[in-house]
Amino acid sequence: MREQDFLNHFLRKEYFKKHSKVVLALSGGLDSMFLFQLLSTYQNELGIELILAHVNHKQRRESDWEENELRKLADAAELPIYITSFSGDFSEARAREFRYDFFRKIMKEVGATALVTAHHADDQVETILMRLIRGSRLRHLTGIKESQVVDDIEIIRPLLQFHKKDFSPIFHFEDQTNQESTYFRNRIRNRYIPELEKENPRLKSALLDLGREISDYQATITELSKQIDVEDLNELFSYSQQTQGILLQNYLNQFPDLNLTKAQFDEVRQILARKSQYRHPLKNGYELIKEYQNFRVCKISPQADEKEDELVLHYQNQVRYKGYLFSFGIPIEGNFVQKVTVSRETSVHIRCRKPGDIITLNGHRKKLRRLFIDLKIPIEKRKTTPIIEQFGEIVSILGIATSDLSKNTKNDIMNTVIYIEKIDR
Repeated sequence: MREQDFLNHFLRKEYFKKHSKVVLALSGGLDSMFLFQLLSTYQNELGIELILAHVNHKQRRESDWEENELRKLADAAELPIYITSFSGDFSEARAREFRYDFFRKIMKEVGATALVTAHHADDQVETILMRLIRGSRLRHLTGIKESQVVDDIEIIRPLLQFHKKDFSPIFHFEDQTNQESTYFRNRIRNRYIPELEKENPRLKSALLDLGREISDYQATITELSKQIDVEDLNELFSYSQQTQGILLQNYLNQFPDLNLTKAQFDEVRQILARKSQYRHPLKNGYELIKEYQNFRVCKISPQADEKEDELVLHYQNQVRYKGYLFSFGIPIEGNFVQKVTVSRETSVHIRCRKPGDIITLNGHRKKLRRLFIDLKIPIEKRKTTPIIEQFGEIVSILGIATSDLSKNTKNDIMNTVIYIEKIDR
């Protein structure tokens, strides 16, 4: 194929429309060197500034020599190149994680918004077959995505629709370890696919078609389920078990770095079916929060600074806290203003819940934990609802309960009011 054919494909797909500065992962193999030639030659036509990044894995005697040759190549092309070396016990998984950590670091340093890799159709075939053999979930059999956003970085694979035989035989480094059978992908490439092609000469096309068909089904499910609130369990459970599973899988697809195993997915379904209030850590910094008939998956929030968890409010003063304006003795008017009776003899403390908290209601002391359970207060609301405290006792749990202390203060000549307005609506 002509270079112009590749350029036309890149322009038609608008891979770089949103990106002015991109980082190319340059390994030195034929695929990445060919992509380097294309991107460096047509930078102006594509409207990009190209930065190169290379990881020396230190696994072959030629690695250091190849690193030096890549430096010369970058100098000749007048392009910046960033290089690092892998350290520690080598494995494919560790090396991949190391590479992408390095690429993210470089992208942040240079202000690039896209990472470009040279994955091609043969890599796609190998990936689909590997996942099929390993028993991956159906949605993973779509293989590698042409582009995807992970942690605000777009990974673009512009050669994914082309086979290696389409690339010009330009200068590159040949990794002899690719011929060994140590790694699963090498066995797939060198042994399994050639054997299977004896049964079906169009095996590669068949696997690529399978991936595309599964991708089409997923897109259809996503489109048809837009009006379904999966996080509402009453709505989710109104469907059959099979449909529930598909809807839940589709919901989890929006978290590209979550990737639950089958066992973890089954555990999530059990929690949703059996637990009323539950927080469950998943993986990669995510957690599942179940609150009665609703749930959500989100990143685990960092713990707040304890110094910001409690404020002291003096008489005739105002303070903002957790999206509310608290006004001690200074009237506030409005439809969204709440009022709590307190004494003006001393300041009040505004804080969130603490372990062991107790409130006095109707002459009886009750633990907040039990009160929240009885009232079916969602876990997140339990943690964030402001509590007003005076004389070392809870006066009010905002919007949930008012203690006897506040009621008794109403008859005190020293009573006044704290006005509370929701300012974060």
